[in-house]
Amino acid sequence: MLLRRLCSSLTKSNTNPLFLHRKSVNPFVNSSPNPQFLTSSSKTLNPLRPISLPRSFFSCNSPMGDARRPAVVPIPSPETADRAELFRALEASLGTSFSSAPLVPENNPLVIVISGPSGVGKDAVIKKLREVRENIHFVVTATSRAMRPGEIDGKDYFFVSKDEFLKMIQDNELLEYALVYGDYKGVPKKQIREEMAKGNDIVLRVDIQGAATLRKILGGSAVFIFLVAESEEALVKRLIGRKTETKEDLLVRVATAKEEVKHMSNFDYVVVNKEGDLNGAVKLVESVIDAEKAKVHQRNFVI
Repeated sequence: MLLRRLCSSLTKSNTNPLFLHRKSVNPFVNSSPNPQFLTSSSKTLNPLRPISLPRSFFSCNSPMGDARRPAVVPIPSPETADRAELFRALEASLGTSFSSAPLVPENNPLVIVISGPSGVGKDAVIKKLREVRENIHFVVTATSRAMRPGEIDGKDYFFVSKDEFLKMIQDNELLEYALVYGDYKGVPKKQIREEMAKGNDIVLRVDIQGAATLRKILGGSAVFIFLVAESEEALVKRLIGRKTETKEDLLVRVATAKEEVKHMSNFDYVVVNKEGDLNGAVKLVESVIDAEKAKVHQRNFVI
């Protein structure tokens, strides 16, 4: 009560007892025509004159006091309130509106590179993967080798002549290419651009040499999966069972496969394709894709 009377008295008074001069004075302006500078030898200093403030500044009933207080919004009981009513009350209390935009942005299309030794079952795994998973595109590799029985041009490979393949290299139409067992193999860029624009994940099937080249080109922007048999013995038996090579070619493939297994550490994931358990291998590949989709920091592939 005493404080309120004091404030009221100060407000009604024409003279502010705290300040002797109502006229505003700039303490840094010297009215003398000859400015005087303070030095270490100066003995006395003129006190600075205070600046007077308006009487409303000292008013106890200033409206600024209420403006600084946050608005009080009653929030109904969650047990009895209507959901929409409670939702609006929470927005009003927090001074914001809740966005309906997704908290997690859309996933970037993935580029999945699947490789492994010859005869490990890359084609079988990819074929099954295409059957069970949506929004995935298998990039058909171009090759200069001859078509094998049962293969379809444009589905298994794009079969071209060696001269046609060299022309593709010259025109920079391939993401990567390699000379494997005397034949060229390469990945066309056009398919990748078109399918990624649709939001589809891309699957590339390449040999070990091609995977090494893609790793240099793509770095960490693609997912590299190494497909392997359960043992060296099982791998050799699969190569023998294909019956697609001469004995000389078979010897080269077996020796090459033994060396290719040593490159496993250059890949991001390894999937064992056990004999008779194709579905298990495909599920593991799907798990890899799902794990990559759930990452906070997505891979970003640009071609």
